Amino acid sequence: MTVFCREINEKDNQCQSETEFRDQRSRLFGQASYQQNRQGLTVKYEDSGDNVYSCNHCDACFWLGEAIKRSTSNASIIYTNCCRKGEIKLERSKPTPTFLEHLLNPDNGSESRSFRENIRIYNSMFAFTSMGANIDYKINNGLGPYVFKISGQVHHLMGSLLPSNGESPKYAQLYIYDTKNEVSNRINAIDPNHNNVNIKSNIVEGLIKMFDQNNELVKEFRTIRDRYENGFIPTLNMTILNRQPTDSKQYETPTSEEIDGLIVGDIGQHNSNKDLIIESKSGCLQRISKIHPKYMSLQYPILFPYGEDGYKPNLPIEQIPGNSIKKRKRISMRAYIAYQIQDRNNEVKTLLKGGRLFQQFLVDSYATVEEDRLDWIRRNQKNFRSEIYKELCTSATAGINKASNLGQKIILPSSYTGSPRDMINNYQDAMAICRQYGNPDLFITFTCNVKWIEIERYFQNQPEYKIEDRPDIISRIFKIKLEDMMTYIKSGEPFGEIDAYVHTIEFQKRGLPHAHMLFWLKKDYKCYTAADVDSIISAELPDKNVNPELYRIVSQFMIHGPCGELNLKSPCMRNGKCSKFFPKPYNLNTIFESNMPTVYRRRDDLTKFILKNDIHIGNNFVVPYNINLLLRYNAHINVELCSQSMLIKYLFKYINKGPDRARILFQENLKDEISAYLNCRYLTPHESVWRLFEYSIHSRHPAVQHLQIHLPSEQNIIFNECQSIESIIKQKSTEYTMLTGWFKANTIYPGATELTYTNFPSKFVWDDQKKCWTPRKKCETIGRITYIYIL
Repeated sequence: MTVFCREINEKDNQCQSETEFRDQRSRLFGQASYQQNRQGLTVKYEDSGDNVYSCNHCDACFWLGEAIKRSTSNASIIYTNCCRKGEIKLERSKPTPTFLEHLLNPDNGSESRSFRENIRIYNSMFAFTSMGANIDYKINNGLGPYVFKISGQVHHLMGSLLPSNGESPKYAQLYIYDTKNEVSNRINAIDPNHNNVNIKSNIVEGLIKMFDQNNELVKEFRTIRDRYENGFIPTLNMTILNRQPTDSKQYETPTSEEIDGLIVGDIGQHNSNKDLIIESKSGCLQRISKIHPKYMSLQYPILFPYGEDGYKPNLPIEQIPGNSIKKRKRISMRAYIAYQIQDRNNEVKTLLKGGRLFQQFLVDSYATVEEDRLDWIRRNQKNFRSEIYKELCTSATAGINKASNLGQKIILPSSYTGSPRDMINNYQDAMAICRQYGNPDLFITFTCNVKWIEIERYFQNQPEYKIEDRPDIISRIFKIKLEDMMTYIKSGEPFGEIDAYVHTIEFQKRGLPHAHMLFWLKKDYKCYTAADVDSIISAELPDKNVNPELYRIVSQFMIHGPCGELNLKSPCMRNGKCSKFFPKPYNLNTIFESNMPTVYRRRDDLTKFILKNDIHIGNNFVVPYNINLLLRYNAHINVELCSQSMLIKYLFKYINKGPDRARILFQENLKDEISAYLNCRYLTPHESVWRLFEYSIHSRHPAVQHLQIHLPSEQNIIFNECQSIESIIKQKSTEYTMLTGWFKANTIYPGATELTYTNFPSKFVWDDQKKCWTPRKKCETIGRITYIYIL
């Protein structure tokens, strides 16, 4: 008993000494001291300006914050997300046909607004192909703006020229079969029970005439119709050619030479696997190649009313005089689409006026880009085979000499953003930073605000358009705001100097982007007492009379729910309780203790409340926030103290959990990681734009150096399946790894034995070509940390 009491007294004394140490340090350093020295500094909203700047090469409009080289002088601005500094040169778009221009402009009355609301239906009426995708319709059940969201893979399918016996025409068949009743046929194909009163026959009739006059694809299908109705061709095929061998131009006005109606007996079998061959009658659908130039025109006739060519794999990159010769000689599909979705001076594209259909196009486009990349990975799996070195030696001893018989074949490499291996690497990198600097101090969640003044000003010249019509603008503004916030926090102004940070981008269920950020503060700026916490984090409603702007922002963005007994139908409710544990209990003071979650001050002040959904809301529903960040960025910014070790693993896994996935398991092909990735994928327009512009998903500082560790002869070997096992074993890269190279360096360099493996990169550099460690130069600085991973 005496021993037990002595242990308790020792722990009490230890806790008391820790508390005294924190209080003493806080008086000299800490957040409270730092914030007190900053008193008097006023924080105002950081206005990012307007997109009045333009690319010197292609006239794309952008904000100053998007430039890679920023200056108020337009001549000094460099922007690469449009034409890559003049490397991409494409012809300008044709003006929108008059009838379609009238329908796409919501200023032209109720008919135009109704058309825009139902534009996806009208597009489906005239599409030549069907879009295969699982569309999430539930997402638009609420009161929020419309969002086009899919899960799984995307593909376009086309059937025969004529319907099977007894079936009604649909898609491309509507241009050929029974065109005397084309208006009713198109409406019946989409709405057979005539339940949709928003479909107007006069609009359908006007679109038919417009496409007949302007669309080269439609004209060729009409030619086939005329020949069929006159009885000249009882059986026919139609081939939409990929490209002509004599075509030397990058872009050419579509002509009838690009689309040929072919009689079956005249040409024999066509061997091209890229051309689109449509049979007269067929019971099966054919899948259109993603690299076919008519891929998008066939699916989106309203966005491409002239039947224009789209992306071609052979589009060359312009070589700019004076610039270094680029390795890449062709324009990538991603770069092509990123070029197409830019606003440009003196050019108004039909594509950008598409509203909800433009959302669908963005999702379809990125899905096409991503699936094309994954197809390349699948076709080049021989470059991604891996096996343990010992297994290679055992196979060679057994007389097996074919490398194609070893290793896993279908994998998604860690270099692919968003893959499981990529997410694991990001998690391990974050944990390595944590091991170096201790527990992080601040966990900040920053959510996009679609009512930012920059976005509202953008739509001032087109007041009838909705914010949902341009998800690309929303993503671009959020990117500007996020970069400014990271720069602002790293400058040390709001919280003091920063040791390290990690941030990742996610997209909400409704598609809006938001960022999760972790920051490590230097020792002099950490939180040691409750006063330090109160100096940077508040969980109470501000005084409306003292700071009305802050009160407005908190009321609009930082109130949870209401939920619980006040609203049992709130989306956050799970089994009768709030999943976010609101409403929070009232507290007179902040409770800040080691290894315990911080409990923020929430006083029960009846004079401070807001009215939300006719319910009085007090401090118990306020999400913790920082005053300076709210005033500067006018958005939902949740700031939490997270210096407790019990939260670390959860936080790092949370910020690196990756995008939403469908919880589906396909038993047939569990080893096909590419198919599993695609089948479980969700995509929204905002994420599609983010990926098309190649905005970063993850960021961290300092950099992390991966160090391999393995048992003898059990290192992983990457090899080409065409190689022989004997040649693989003889390669120098097979024998030497970072770990074996470290052993060798210890025998060569004096002083190397004084360094542990994890500290070795501080004075030595790994040469991946020579497979050896070499001493660093004395002037070389280290801006990275290391961690060991097991092969």
